[in-house]
Amino acid sequence: MAGRLYVVGTPIGNLSDMSERAVKALEQADFIAAEDTRVSAGLLAHFGIKTPMVSYHKFSTEQREREIVDRILAGENCAVITDAGMPCISDPGEQLVKLCRDCGVEVESVPGPSALITALSISGMDTARFSFEGFLSVTKKQRERHLNEIKDMPHTLIFYEAPHKLKNTLNDLLETLGDRPAALCRELTKLHEEVIRSTLSQLKEYYEDKTPRGEYVIIVQGRRGAAERNETTLADAALTAAKLVEQGEKPSDACRKAAVGTPYKKSEIYKEYLKAHGETEKD
Repeated sequence: MAGRLYVVGTPIGNLSDMSERAVKALEQADFIAAEDTRVSAGLLAHFGIKTPMVSYHKFSTEQREREIVDRILAGENCAVITDAGMPCISDPGEQLVKLCRDCGVEVESVPGPSALITALSISGMDTARFSFEGFLSVTKKQRERHLNEIKDMPHTLIFYEAPHKLKNTLNDLLETLGDRPAALCRELTKLHEEVIRSTLSQLKEYYEDKTPRGEYVIIVQGRRGAAERNETTLADAALTAAKLVEQGEKPSDACRKAAVGTPYKKSEIYKEYLKAHGETEKD
């Protein structure tokens, strides 16, 4: 008789978030497929769990997946875990679950903490509808294609990002999506948990001279329609920018500020501003 695959959620930071059911599932499994056995060794030691582990991560071969499934088909129970949070959500496990399903193996979820839901719940952003976009590709063309595909979505957008890529990602989000309200969440459930609710331009400026630390969840407001913006048009946004220029702002800065809360990018407002003033050169 075949065994079962348990998809087990683990803490994203605070070990007190580990559920009794998760501890029991890991204790009773015949073996654990872990993203990083060194990281998971600390978790298991903390709860006195002595179940043996095998390494299973995004670079694992099809042969390793097959080995795991063969063991389950032979009657062993396996628990799959990631370094933090729920497996299969921008983490290893998705392909293993698919393979088990294809082979008729029962898959059971032992739910636990999730960084994206944790961040969204305390971000102050719209939670009625949202789209989880995971990690953006490190390849420039793929990143551009990804962002262009979602830039007109009306619902909240959620991204994961590593500290060494945060600055580039904030810049790309601002460039493609325009200056929108956003929330930046880091080190969730840990000692230095931080949530900054601002705009993409202000977040980019905040990190210009600051070194990002910890793992990040970026939450960005979806594109707002004209009706939701009280029928604000591109011409209206350009007029707002013009008024700011009259008050002493540089045109580029004025257009950036005028873009906040609208679906228009700074570049779009800037072109409209130049057109309205019969100008062709940038300031």
